[in-house]
Amino acid sequence: MASPDAARNRERWTKSNTEYTDRQAADRWAKTEIEWGMWDVREPELGVLGDVSGLDVVELGCGTAYVSAWLARRGARPVGVDVTPAQLETARRCQQQFGLEFPLVEADAAETGLADASFDLVVSEYGASIWVDPYRWIPEAARLLRPGGRLVFLRNSTLLVLCYPADPAAPAAEQLLRPQRGMHRYDWGPDEGVEFHLGHGDWIDVLHANGFEIERLVELYAPDDARDHEYYAGVTAAWAKRWPSEEIWVARKRM
Repeated sequence: MASPDAARNRERWTKSNTEYTDRQAADRWAKTEIEWGMWDVREPELGVLGDVSGLDVVELGCGTAYVSAWLARRGARPVGVDVTPAQLETARRCQQQFGLEFPLVEADAAETGLADASFDLVVSEYGASIWVDPYRWIPEAARLLRPGGRLVFLRNSTLLVLCYPADPAAPAAEQLLRPQRGMHRYDWGPDEGVEFHLGHGDWIDVLHANGFEIERLVELYAPDDARDHEYYAGVTAAWAKRWPSEEIWVARKRM
């Protein structure tokens, strides 16, 4: 059963699917490169995933499942998990359009119902990584992974969150506006849903407590030629060229 926060976020993403993600989905599925985050940083430049051919992969908070589609084309066996039926329906339509089939599961990403130790890789790109309490979904990721399996997730940078103003429609400031102490649950209002953000020390603690060893923390900046994003008003290109707006964590489950 989905948590109350998951139910809130399901309502938010049902609305967002109608407003823009459904329209974006086919373009995302059609991309030939794996790209990360709001600035579309190419995977070959980062090398965080490596060779995924033959791997069993679960994407937690898959949305329209374009990341799973990118991985499937590279020989992985993905399973997409999301709490929002509208997003999964868009993903199914794209599966038919692009001739790719893989399981799609409607579930809270922290309570997937999938079998223990059944995956080699857990991925989340702005899915569970910000929309589910890490004290719930990180243990679930650890449960789903085989020993030696990897966890790769993309989130807003901690610095960006600390620079967010009270108005969720306004872009990040160039000074700290929020305390880092006590970072956890952020309720942006009834129409914006609930996000979860931690400081780096707390991320390290929750990962270690659940049997992970951290391999990399990759900070993402906007490219020199980037312009303000059409859909992400929370950060300007000028801001993101100077400070990391996103970060990718790579961790491995201990043997």
